[in-house]
Amino acid sequence: MHKTSDINVVETRPLPSPAQLLAELPKTEAQADFITRSRDEINRLIFTSDRRFLLVIGPCSIHDTEAGRDYARRLAKLSAEVSDRVMVVMRVYFEKPRTTVGWKGLVMDPHLDGSHDIAAGLRLGRAFLQEVLDLGLPTATEFLDPITPQYIADLVCWGAIGARTTESQTHRQLASGLSSAIGFKNGTDGGLQVAVNAIKAASQPQTFLGVNLDGAASAIVTRGNRNCHIVLRGGSGGPNYSADHIAKTEQALTKGGLPLSIMVDASHDNSAKKPELQPEVIRALLAQIAAGNTS
Repeated sequence: MHKTSDINVVETRPLPSPAQLLAELPKTEAQADFITRSRDEINRLIFTSDRRFLLVIGPCSIHDTEAGRDYARRLAKLSAEVSDRVMVVMRVYFEKPRTTVGWKGLVMDPHLDGSHDIAAGLRLGRAFLQEVLDLGLPTATEFLDPITPQYIADLVCWGAIGARTTESQTHRQLASGLSSAIGFKNGTDGGLQVAVNAIKAASQPQTFLGVNLDGAASAIVTRGNRNCHIVLRGGSGGPNYSADHIAKTEQALTKGGLPLSIMVDASHDNSAKKPELQPEVIRALLAQIAAGNTS
């Protein structure tokens, strides 16, 4: 009989179940309390009139955990100094979406050598999140692979769905079941409607295929995530953080029946992927806020 399945599969490597990893690296009561309080605070900053700023900041991704620890320690010190004006959340990204090919992040290839030791990557990622939380820093990450959240999402205070996956039904369904606020990026072309549609879809109950904590294939039934919002990151046509762009985003959200809650990504196409231009983006946003914008 001709083989008709797995023709292009070379190997399948068993992984520990989410429950096994959570038992190996359990969150502490103090961490659980801090995560809950941080999520509540983030939701207030995004969706209410709290006048402090929410700042999600950090490296593009974590590839060197020792360098990441050093960064986290420095950021924790800064966070304590500005906490009355700014809530600082550390960007702790373990998965990298690629336009074609390339290193896919700490979870997928923790040794950076093409060995793709995912089991080690999941352990490293979970342990690193716990270290950041223990410094008193809330955590943020992008959710890319639909199975990874079962291993780490309980340690995440804010999550993102990237521009390449905002239109994906899989990721909209995933977001509907996540426990933290989720920011949907606008499309890579700069389009807003894809993010508006994603927020509306993720806010509704969904049923989809996934795995449970024991690793068994399951039908996942969600209640919908009401804490989703848009993130402007620019697009192929250029930046989208100007007052005119913000006004157009407000119009799109209002038309979609969504709250006027906008986050701006100072990186990516808003700064032409040049870090030295990010302060210019921040200054422009501060000027809009000073002029009375509350979105």
